[in-house]
Amino acid sequence: MLFHRIATDKWGRKWGQGDSDSMTGQSNTRARRGLRNQLPGNILRQNLSPGRYNDGGGLYLLVRENGQSWVLFFNRHGKRREMGLGPAGDKKGQVSLVEARRSADEARAIVQQGGDPIAHRKHEADLARRAGQDEASQIVTFGQMADAYLDGGKVGGKQIAGQASGFRNDKHVAQWRMTLGDAYCSSIRSKAVAEISTEDVLGILQPIWQSKNETASRIRGRIERVLDAAKAAGFREGENPARWRGHLALLLPKRQKLQRGHHAALPYKELPDFVAQLRTRDNMSSIALEFLILTAARSGEVRGAEWAEFDLDQAVWTIPANRMKAGREHRVPLTDRALEILSQATQLSGDEGLVFTSGRGQMSDMTLSALLKRMGHSDVTVHGFRSSFRDWAFEVSRYPRDIAEAALAHVFGDATERAYRRGDALEKRRRMMADWGAFVGKEVGKVVRLPRARRDH
Repeated sequence: MLFHRIATDKWGRKWGQGDSDSMTGQSNTRARRGLRNQLPGNILRQNLSPGRYNDGGGLYLLVRENGQSWVLFFNRHGKRREMGLGPAGDKKGQVSLVEARRSADEARAIVQQGGDPIAHRKHEADLARRAGQDEASQIVTFGQMADAYLDGGKVGGKQIAGQASGFRNDKHVAQWRMTLGDAYCSSIRSKAVAEISTEDVLGILQPIWQSKNETASRIRGRIERVLDAAKAAGFREGENPARWRGHLALLLPKRQKLQRGHHAALPYKELPDFVAQLRTRDNMSSIALEFLILTAARSGEVRGAEWAEFDLDQAVWTIPANRMKAGREHRVPLTDRALEILSQATQLSGDEGLVFTSGRGQMSDMTLSALLKRMGHSDVTVHGFRSSFRDWAFEVSRYPRDIAEAALAHVFGDATERAYRRGDALEKRRRMMADWGAFVGKEVGKVVRLPRARRDH
């Protein structure tokens, strides 16, 4: 049974007549004309009796004992259809008079275009549900964000710029991948990056904080950077749970001093005898190691040296910034013996590309380590020869500390001091490296001058 109700406003005007089957007189005429917006604006705040109140155009307010709702009647293909528009009211989750009229207008427009507003609403609901499912399926995990932070790519609908291209070398990139991978971060890689908590970070760090403090500290910093990037991309909010100052510093023991220890080094007093033995081995690995000792360079800098980096007329080796640990260009003065070694290298591998090569291209780090073992010095590291040089400079020579540090390509002094000291003390270092070469070589071999064409390379 359909209800209808005739109400009177404060001016005595009638509104809210029932449906066309029960309307008579003037009200019937107004309804047939399709007049809309007949209900007063305060209709939902009135104490209404159960019934059906007409707003016009097929929109009705249905009032029942247990509540009230909006309904729209419309005709489609000669059949009367009924479409609910939701519970009526001004509270959250309810539909106001203005909203009901707006929804009714949208439904009528669909009917005028030959469509079915009920089917259209169902289709829109399906699309919204699918969109919600797609959004849920694209939750960004820590593993996805960590990988994108390194390599770049699209994550969660956003393009992330990879940072690995700006790292010093492939070894550095590999260390990032390992520490942010399953080796240490397996517990959080599949977790939503927005849900990573302090407890998650502590669960990774605490087991290794004392035994592998250096590694743990690096992992913490890398997790912090990945989470900062996730926040910048809009994938998480709030404070970074991997932050050290004012956060993890209060929850973890104070970090100990460098735990990895010093690189095992040959005492500088034993170097002359060692170099003498080295010169009896006339092969590529032996001259590469002696060149490393004479220049106080790092293993990777020597093994990756290319002929284009050398100015043989000026006796200077210029190592580009992208091959230096500090990311700054470094000039190395070359002694006579170092130049002689370069001459030997041309006879073994030619004068193009890499200076020190193995049969398969660039010499590996293990090649030099293996040479030390064969010479009975398995307890000594290749990197330790830099320490031997530093000990000699401090114990024997009278060269200032900053000159020795410059020879090792160490960043020395504070930012202000470095800003005013623009030079690299090349000539002072040349005298120091000549003294160093004389010390380790004792008897400097005869210098072999390179052909003019080789010197102009």
